[in-house]
Amino acid sequence: MTQPVVLLEKNDGVATVTLNRPEKMNALSSELRALGTKIFKELAADDSIDVIILTGAGRAFSAGLDLKELGGEVDGVPAGVRPEEDIDIVSAMLACPQPIIGAINGVAVTGGFEIALACDILIASTQARFADTHARVGIIPGWGLSQRLPRLIGISRAKELSLTGNYLDAEQAERWGLVNHVLPPEELLPFCYKLAQDMRSCAPGMVRKYKKLIDDGYATTFGEGIRLELEVSREHMRSVTPEQVAQRRASIQERGRSQASS
Repeated sequence: MTQPVVLLEKNDGVATVTLNRPEKMNALSSELRALGTKIFKELAADDSIDVIILTGAGRAFSAGLDLKELGGEVDGVPAGVRPEEDIDIVSAMLACPQPIIGAINGVAVTGGFEIALACDILIASTQARFADTHARVGIIPGWGLSQRLPRLIGISRAKELSLTGNYLDAEQAERWGLVNHVLPPEELLPFCYKLAQDMRSCAPGMVRKYKKLIDDGYATTFGEGIRLELEVSREHMRSVTPEQVAQRRASIQERGRSQASS
């Protein structure tokens, strides 16, 4: 039986989404993008899922858009799949209220790089590499790479990558602040799952609310972001009781003692 091109597993409040065309280095065919879009939209509406992990099957995270499909060498959208304008997987990811952890297990190239940048946090395997080859292929990015990458690593470094198409290895990506951690391949998913459970241990509803505040503020000016934070903080504090603060404070102290002794 043929497996779907995107796999979904749910476990203890965490959804793991796996791009599953390993024989094609998880190239982003129309079928994969359509199914991925559907899955992320469904997860966004699933109150039982607190955190999402996105990774790739095999030796690649994603080699980008399926160039054979784009070039007309193979059939495009299969029968029954929604039209192109409705399979924007990146927009579906960005609309998720849950944090998305990108477990970058291998190469993330061009469209695959853009999908990685749509994640909230990137954790890389030592086998991960990143490249923006839009200029070499002769196309312009449409999923935000030209704007997100400079904001993450600085405009000069982003220009170096995008205007050469050169690869960036995992260790250099960590030094540049693109990824948070670099781990041996066998430790990648367990680390991401532990990180997801750390997020789930926060006060109910806070991770979603805090993620939205960070994203909304980051999309505007610094001054407007400060104003937004104060507005959201004042509104939120109206619903917080002293008893809740005391209870969470005790929990934080216990967690600190536990981590200090481990």
